[in-house]
Amino acid sequence: MKAPRVSIIILNWNGKKDTIECLNSLKKIDYKNYKTILVDNGSKDDSVKEIKKNFPNVKIIQNRKNLGFAEGNNIGIKYSLKNKADYILLLNNDTVVDEKFLSEMIRLAESDEKGGIIGSKIYYDKLPDTIWFAGGVIDLKKGIFAHIGQREKDSEKYSKLKETDYIPGCSMLIKKSVIKSICLLDPKYFAYFEDIDYCIRAKNRGYKIMLAQKSHIWHKISCSSGGENNLLKFYYKNRNIILFIKKHANKKMKILFFFHFFKDKAIEIAILTIKRKTANTKAILRGIYDGLTHNMDS
Repeated sequence: MKAPRVSIIILNWNGKKDTIECLNSLKKIDYKNYKTILVDNGSKDDSVKEIKKNFPNVKIIQNRKNLGFAEGNNIGIKYSLKNKADYILLLNNDTVVDEKFLSEMIRLAESDEKGGIIGSKIYYDKLPDTIWFAGGVIDLKKGIFAHIGQREKDSEKYSKLKETDYIPGCSMLIKKSVIKSICLLDPKYFAYFEDIDYCIRAKNRGYKIMLAQKSHIWHKISCSSGGENNLLKFYYKNRNIILFIKKHANKKMKILFFFHFFKDKAIEIAILTIKRKTANTKAILRGIYDGLTHNMDS
């Protein structure tokens, strides 16, 4: 049988060095029936110029401004569906892939009709045998979205999980039927939680969220968002967790979530105040306010 056609979507925003390294790693993969789509989110560096010169077979879509992770990828998804892709793979530009990563994902997806979203086992780039993601667990009551095995050395105990609560958007293979069923990523998130939201929506339609244990990639954590202390990260993570809970949790879960959330935020803000990190505190408070007042249906 002919191998399914895969569209690999890579979102770039001023990430020339990382994006080029990612594209170079894709050249070595053993799966051949794929097309790479680079969606540039209004980069101000010379990313597009360099990629055009060095990767002539990569399709480049240029946005005039930064549309965020969700809408940027949506543009690539719409293009891919028009060009008859069977699967869409969202891949972070700050990743390096193993040569078998895609073939292993396709093998698992094709083995189960209900396998709608497939992920890779993800390692830290600077600690290549240390896990960043080997499955995910969601607890809506406490607002916990935990990576299984995070910061642990890979071992046999992290090699058996097949189904999981969610797959992170840095390596997310989506069947075309899922997109036809639940449509695109929710652009209201802009960045963070749109991937978990998508997995929940797919599960609600009867699809399985699965981890391809032999699909391996390495992730430069937080490079694409400007590092761990980026103020936008403080803002969007706090805003979007509230939007997510408002959208997916029942009344009892919401009460328990907000009890834990505000208790934890009070401690976090007190620590930031002592450290005189006023900008971080303001970003958190603005995120909380916007999360509480924003209507996901509007």
